Amino acid sequence: MRHETATRPPAPAPSRPGAGLLLRVVPPGLYAGRSHVLVERSYLVSRRVWLQVVSGFAEPLFFLFSLGYGLGQLVTTVEGPDGPVPYAAFVAPALLAASAMNGAVYEATFNLFFKFKHAKVYDAVLATPLGPVDIAVGEAAWCLIRGGLYSGGFLVVMLGFGLVGSPWALLALPACLLVALGFAAVGMAAATFLRSWHDFDLVQLAVMPLFLFSTTFYPLSVYPGWLRAVVQCTPLYHAIELMRDLTTGHVGWDALGHVAYFLVMAVVGVALAARRLGKLLLT
Repeated sequence: MRHETATRPPAPAPSRPGAGLLLRVVPPGLYAGRSHVLVERSYLVSRRVWLQVVSGFAEPLFFLFSLGYGLGQLVTTVEGPDGPVPYAAFVAPALLAASAMNGAVYEATFNLFFKFKHAKVYDAVLATPLGPVDIAVGEAAWCLIRGGLYSGGFLVVMLGFGLVGSPWALLALPACLLVALGFAAVGMAAATFLRSWHDFDLVQLAVMPLFLFSTTFYPLSVYPGWLRAVVQCTPLYHAIELMRDLTTGHVGWDALGHVAYFLVMAVVGVALAARRLGKLLLT
């Protein structure tokens, strides 16, 4: 009798891990594409301290009322991008830019330092598939959102007081987001070099002169020639000039230079922050 044996089909060759698995198991130091998780975490935390977040709207309003309208009773007009403008209309775009800067810088420095040095949030994050680039991008995105909230609220106030004189002002909010991103990226990179809470005096030492001397309250023409060149190199000056151009309608090719300035700030800042966080957290 013929003996027949059942033949089993050959075992399939072991398949290579799929792209999804590779994205979930990422070596430390790489980008897992899940930075939005950190944005969600920051949002959930901010819901518990919403009063602290909302208080950021108040500072530029106080300056606008006290200086823009108070001092504006004595200083009627100031030389703007396209001729004399009321003093309140001169100050308001500068405060709009300062709102984007303050909201981004303080979020990027104080909160990042606390999460990094004390709460050890990033040590826990690196125990997941996320890497340092995810941390840098996620934190920069949240700083951008917070700076954009402050800027958007102040822009509504400007509209209510009639301090916007051109349809170009529709681009003011996207411009504020770019400004916030640039300052947030540099602020995160700077926060990785801070050693203790006492070092935050250096942050104030940088932010306060920018706020006071970047043509926020008076035009560039009041400076002597050598100091004028220094002011024109500062980031807040470029942000203020961009906001004044957009809100007054005096938009030229120099606006592209201001935009490029902050694009470079954002790219360099995020890259440096990611490198520093990777070096400090993975060693």
